[in-house]
Amino acid sequence: MNEYDIVVVGGGIVGISTAWQLQKKHTDAKILLIEKEDRIAQHQTGHNSGVIHAGVYYEPGSLKADFCKRGATLTTEFCDEYNISYERCGKMLVATNQMECDRMNDLEGRCERNGITTERISKQELSKREPSITGSGAIFIPATGITDYQKITQQMAELFQDMGGSIVLGKEVKAITENSRSVTLQLNKGKITSSYLLACAGLQADRVAKMIGIDTDFKVIPFRGEYYQLPPKHDKIVNHLVYPIPDPDLPFLGVHLTRMVDGTVTVGPNAVLGYKREGYGKVNFSLTDTLDMFTFPGFWKVIKANIISGIGETVDSWYKPGYLKRVQKYCPQITISDLAPYPAGIRAQAVMGDGSLVHDFLFRETERSLHVCNAPSPAGTSAMPIGEYICTTIEKKFDF
Repeated sequence: MNEYDIVVVGGGIVGISTAWQLQKKHTDAKILLIEKEDRIAQHQTGHNSGVIHAGVYYEPGSLKADFCKRGATLTTEFCDEYNISYERCGKMLVATNQMECDRMNDLEGRCERNGITTERISKQELSKREPSITGSGAIFIPATGITDYQKITQQMAELFQDMGGSIVLGKEVKAITENSRSVTLQLNKGKITSSYLLACAGLQADRVAKMIGIDTDFKVIPFRGEYYQLPPKHDKIVNHLVYPIPDPDLPFLGVHLTRMVDGTVTVGPNAVLGYKREGYGKVNFSLTDTLDMFTFPGFWKVIKANIISGIGETVDSWYKPGYLKRVQKYCPQITISDLAPYPAGIRAQAVMGDGSLVHDFLFRETERSLHVCNAPSPAGTSAMPIGEYICTTIEKKFDF
């Protein structure tokens, strides 16, 4: 007899959300979640802007678009029910040149197809609503908000445990074996046997999939998002979240001003190549992680395709005036002395062997396991619909 019915690997918001929803639907099931850190939500979940995204940027009809829109509503309802702070402050997407003005039309069309309410803002109206912001015009997205995803994850974890689920921290998966009746996980301390495995391993997703014998045709490439925090005198510098108009060819949204739920304002993030999957300091390097990237053909193809933007991001990462210039194009009153250090984040971006970036969710599976291999931004906003989708998939696949 196996120790557990399902083991979930990964204590980020996607893993916790799925474990909680599985336990809620299957009250008699023995479900265990294991996390290699000594606390949950320590990686992507705990290193982001805290934005509740409305789903502006995502391809209509994609899982990403559907999950995000439904997730925004579910997130605020969850916060209301469990008294977690959030604010639906809205987002201004600001155009500062003609090319960005042209892109606004495409964004509005995409929003319409995704069922997202927008408001076109003139230059004069923008000046009234955001006196510190300079632009040719903007798109206002009223549904966008801010919250604290670590607190949301912690609340989900408590609900999961209250229903009978178990969480074990400080346990890292070292090897996985699967047979016709079970999956066995060899940990840094001991081993666990389960009928089924669900892996939500984030930055380590490809490695966990490979452990069980999946022929991974992709690689997780880490991109660092570096932030700054503005001083208290600028806590009221914006009334909404302020974003640039994004480049449609890149999955990154550009340096933006974010009002946080604690009242502070952050600037960022940029997007630079990471040489350590879980490196949050200014200087980070892992020989293992770097060799893993450099020996993957898709890495060199994606670098070649984005060489100009990559060089620009890297230079401005080290050259603070360059980073500042990205913000000053729409908020000129911020000065270099205003940019105080703030913790970086790491984005786990799945890249295929041909160098294409995976823009939507990516799953891989074996007879007794399901692996979430790419859960891109906005996975925080989308965590509850993602969990629901995974639960349905598990029930069908495993007859659970």
